[in-house]
Amino acid sequence: MSRTRIVVIVVVAVVAVVAVLAAGSAVTLVLKYWLAAPVVTLRGAVLVRSDDVDKQVPIGDVKVTVSDDPQGPTAWSSATGLFELKLGKEFRSGEPLILEFRHPEYMPLDRIILTGNRLCVARMELVIPASPAAPPLPQIRVSNVTIRYSVKTTTLLNTGSVSKTFRVVNKGNVPCNDHYPCSPDGKWKATIGTATLEAPRGDVFSNARVSCIAGPCPFTRIRSDGFSAGGPSLHVAIQNWSDTTTFLFEAEVFRLMQSGSVRVAYPVVFGQTLHFTVPANAEGVYLEADLDHDSIVFPLGPEPNMSWAACTRSVIPDHAVAYQCELKPGYTFK
Repeated sequence: MSRTRIVVIVVVAVVAVVAVLAAGSAVTLVLKYWLAAPVVTLRGAVLVRSDDVDKQVPIGDVKVTVSDDPQGPTAWSSATGLFELKLGKEFRSGEPLILEFRHPEYMPLDRIILTGNRLCVARMELVIPASPAAPPLPQIRVSNVTIRYSVKTTTLLNTGSVSKTFRVVNKGNVPCNDHYPCSPDGKWKATIGTATLEAPRGDVFSNARVSCIAGPCPFTRIRSDGFSAGGPSLHVAIQNWSDTTTFLFEAEVFRLMQSGSVRVAYPVVFGQTLHFTVPANAEGVYLEADLDHDSIVFPLGPEPNMSWAACTRSVIPDHAVAYQCELKPGYTFK
């Protein structure tokens, strides 16, 4: 084999190795870029289409998908209309795509959107059944709608007071000589006396106070305050560096009482729909209404549907509970 041919073979081999390495580096860079790319999440809300803003109520259970991608991501709207669609890494921010919104009671909706940090608001039209015109139903008037519920409240009931006296025995004018405890200036021998108060089971103390009522009171001080904050058990320690003193320990006794309080609320009516909220701790929620002058009580359980209205129940961000009730055919608000 000639020297020229050997040189050519070596050059070709080197070029091939360089090409393979370059291709591998490119693949590695692409792979790293793909792995580092963030997952794009689309957030939005689905509402009823209407020219009246007050009638653009949320729609729940709407299926949201990417068009022509049956195996792609899927999201369902909540009772507040919110949906979050997490797209795959193959989608990039700013890329256009078509979203499909589907619900059996609403017209299909396709929206072209741009991915990215933008909110999508989709408005769907209610399906109008193509049936022969039926004679209008007699309208039952709904009026005087009130909401009632109960909440548990805790109150403090004053059941009396307690008091006790205790002595802090000591002899005045005795040098301390660095034998603890001493007076604040370190000159005189002192004594520390203690007293406690224990409340009956279920009771607590409040407005506790300690006062010196006999002896050389100016030469005493409260060494430990375990009573000012109140509670089921109180404690006090007194330092005395003169003759024996007498203290009075007093406190008021309270009992924690739980009771149910009935609250009344009034809904807001937009068109054929009423809205109201109750606190998260509300119990026994029920609705009172006059149906053609007959006053009727309607308890609202976990599935809050009534003969004259279809209701939905959802928990809003502040943990309150929101209700939305839409009148059924044949009923109207007065």
